[in-house]
Amino acid sequence: MAIRQLGQIFVDLGFIDEEQLEKLLMEQQERSDELIGQIAMELDLITDGQLADALAEQMGLQVVKLEEIALQPDVLAQITEPMAQLYRIIPIAFQDDVLTIAMCDPQKLSILDELRIFLGYDIRAVVATEESVVTALERYYASSSESFETLVADMEDDDQLSKVAGSFEDEAAFDLTAAEEVADSAPVRKLLNMVLLLAIRDRASDLHFEPFEDEFRIRVKADGVLYEMVPPPRHLAFAITTRIKVMANLNIAERRLPQDGRIELSVGGHPVDLRVSVLPTMFGESVVLRILDRTVVDLDLVNLGLNPRVLDGFREKIAKPNGIVLVTGPTGSGKTTTLYAALVELNTIEDKLITTEDPVEYDIDGIVQCPIDASIGVTFAGCLRAILRQDPDKILVGEIRDLETAEIAIQASLTGHLVFSTLHTNDAPSTITRLKNMGVPAFLITATLEAILAQRLVRRICSKCKEETNVTPEMLGELEMKAEQLAGKQIFKGRGCDHCNNTGYRGRVGLYEILSVNDEIRDLIIDGASTEVLREAACRNGMIPLREAGLERVYEGYTTIEEVMRETILDG
Repeated sequence: MAIRQLGQIFVDLGFIDEEQLEKLLMEQQERSDELIGQIAMELDLITDGQLADALAEQMGLQVVKLEEIALQPDVLAQITEPMAQLYRIIPIAFQDDVLTIAMCDPQKLSILDELRIFLGYDIRAVVATEESVVTALERYYASSSESFETLVADMEDDDQLSKVAGSFEDEAAFDLTAAEEVADSAPVRKLLNMVLLLAIRDRASDLHFEPFEDEFRIRVKADGVLYEMVPPPRHLAFAITTRIKVMANLNIAERRLPQDGRIELSVGGHPVDLRVSVLPTMFGESVVLRILDRTVVDLDLVNLGLNPRVLDGFREKIAKPNGIVLVTGPTGSGKTTTLYAALVELNTIEDKLITTEDPVEYDIDGIVQCPIDASIGVTFAGCLRAILRQDPDKILVGEIRDLETAEIAIQASLTGHLVFSTLHTNDAPSTITRLKNMGVPAFLITATLEAILAQRLVRRICSKCKEETNVTPEMLGELEMKAEQLAGKQIFKGRGCDHCNNTGYRGRVGLYEILSVNDEIRDLIIDGASTEVLREAACRNGMIPLREAGLERVYEGYTTIEEVMRETILDG
């Protein structure tokens, strides 16, 4: 049965007349990204309570008044604070494994499915006003750190859970059914759900679950730095790692071999992909989750923060019909994001774009993407050979790891294809030396290589607690600069606040250097010039080294000198 339009329900319930509906619909056309109910309230056509009544009528649900319900602590405990805040829900009843929640956005049916996956219960929804939901959230839920600590403390005091979880320390007594039961228990589910939601909310890139002899550590990587959470009881290490393996469809009985898997979640209405890596260690299995949240990544070259000169040079090179463009930097420096942004800009109906990646990190509409699977023989080299038979115009090779892949990429560029790829090198000039060390002849490098973009990510100063600071003599020594060179320049730092978890940093910003391969660089490559000579020539031709690019970001107030020194310490 088709769902009735909300505007017509307003008329049917007598909240507005036909003339007001017409005005409302015209306003919605101009504000297409806003919900009609919110627009109607802003125009004072309806009240918060009338909107709740109309939504309930539309979805066939009951309306409740939260201020008139005595909410029980055991019911509220079914939903953690991060989950309640993220989904804007209040649990009001729990009976026969059915959890009843009050929500002000009942059209978001995906929330009910997500909660079923997270909690393992059937979910029943009722409608409440937005004001009453916000008031209840403020009244009943403490801060996330307190609730997480409380949850860990409760698990430590749970004797039954301790007894069951402790029994798995003995490898010989492994019971598969009991392992599934403890991994599916409510406290373990709740703890893991909270960790995941907190990490996704804080835009973390990785989650580390690390067993040691006397503790089980959980660390979150956000903005390239690891932070430790309150450690859960050591005896729960097996239960938590088993729960992750169940979610990733891995073999929970296998505890001696590394395993890789994937968890697909929808959190707050947008998809989140978790890549799971399980590694056996002396004291249990270490698990790392790579969080790929598509909404966090902005695949637009303009918004990546490239210097205008670097952006213009990079755009000029990616517009060429053939050749090789390389992006280099250490793991986690944003190389893949830069290449994706380039592909998105080149993604037109006239050109066929194919990628081969390990793994495919973000699904982009209009681009053919092939995942690497070395376990069945699908390697970069093998996949690249097959791609060339698919009539591509532009190709992305996730990484050039060996001579075979490099040679095929070079052949592809010589036969009229534009090839993008990545390498792990310290800066742009040293990439040429790396290719030579792999065994690529100098004449092939000069014939195909168009540009090398080297990059780093440094932490951005928190906008909420940003303040001016002074440069110490130690910093000047590290930078090999004199105080006069910084005269008249403002240097900032973050004081530390709740917004940035008292780190002084929130988010990251990129540092880039681009080496354009011109005739002078080609002659030097053929002559076997050293990395240092290539760097000097590149700088003469307009390349701004990473260290200088970092200092520009410092003067602009984006980052700190400490961050630039940390990330560009190996540069000349």
